[in-house]
Amino acid sequence: MNEDTKRCTFSLDSDYVEFAAEVFRLLSDSTRVRLILVLREGEKSVNDLAELVHKTPTAVSQHLAKLRWGKIVSPRQEGNKVFYSLTSEDARELVSLAVFQASRMMGEIPTHPRCPHSRREFGEG
Repeated sequence: MNEDTKRCTFSLDSDYVEFAAEVFRLLSDSTRVRLILVLREGEKSVNDLAELVHKTPTAVSQHLAKLRWGKIVSPRQEGNKVFYSLTSEDARELVSLAVFQASRMMGEIPTHPRCPHSRREFGEG
């Protein structure tokens, strides 16, 4: 990625193409998308995440392990509790763009998530 122009300069033969496909596989689960949406608000414990996404803590831990493997979330231990947070803004933006695209598929035309007026629509403002 060229930071000056914000254009992707990777070639078709880049080793990162396979890894990019793996990122999409990691994000292809609705529970993982929901976890990322919740974590946009900040760090949360496994139990809090489980309650918010309506899954068991065990199931959430398994999803978080996959997101951790993909370096999308990172853990922090405090006593016997583990808290998770997003490791970068990239996953947050990717999920916001995916939700934007999904809303367009459903016939809605929301303001684009990169537009300052759309932050509220995507829970970011």
